[in-house]
Amino acid sequence: MRNKLMILEDLQELDLKSDGSQARIQDALSEIEALDGRLQEVQAAVEAKAVEIETIESERQTLEENLSLENVNITRSEANLKGITTQKEYQAVNKEIASAKKLITELEDQVLQKITRLDELKVELSAMQADLAALDQNLGSQKEEIRARIKSEETSVASDAKLRGEKVKAIPASMLKRYEKLREARKGIAVVEARDGGCLGCNMHIPPQMYNNLYRGEELITCPHCMRILILKQPQQG
Repeated sequence: MRNKLMILEDLQELDLKSDGSQARIQDALSEIEALDGRLQEVQAAVEAKAVEIETIESERQTLEENLSLENVNITRSEANLKGITTQKEYQAVNKEIASAKKLITELEDQVLQKITRLDELKVELSAMQADLAALDQNLGSQKEEIRARIKSEETSVASDAKLRGEKVKAIPASMLKRYEKLREARKGIAVVEARDGGCLGCNMHIPPQMYNNLYRGEELITCPHCMRILILKQPQQG
């Protein structure tokens, strides 16, 4: 039984090591997710800027269409002046032409404003795209380094899993089941050392007779307080 308990302790060390590796893998995956999130935020900002440019460009085109339409109207109205015979009609058409010319001036100002704003936005977009490309490259390098760490941890986990499989063969199924349940219930620590009359898992005193039975190493003994499996390491003889 003593040898099986020692193997169980070795098994726990492997499991704790694997737990650490799995935790680091999850942390690394979270790092990659966070980096992807940063990149997506910048990409979204670039896309929003592009949409803003498209919107203003569409507004500019609409203004220019209206501008062309007003110019056509003025040309038509000026042509109509030649056929007008009454002073009243002549004044009315002239008034329409004046209003149209005023509107054209306003439209031209608006078009100019749109063009100026478009130039500004295109400069901003170009800078943002450059920043995005640099960020993408930088984050790509970071993710490659993180993936290398993950691969190293996965290699370690696979190696430890193979070694664990060999050790498990030497442990009775009932003992292994009990160990695994305790590990789940006790945050990964199912096997602890007993020393100086106490349990190092919960630091509580162990009944003397139970402690004496640990010296014999003939049975599986658990702490009456924390229920962890107890092992007693005999000092080596010099």
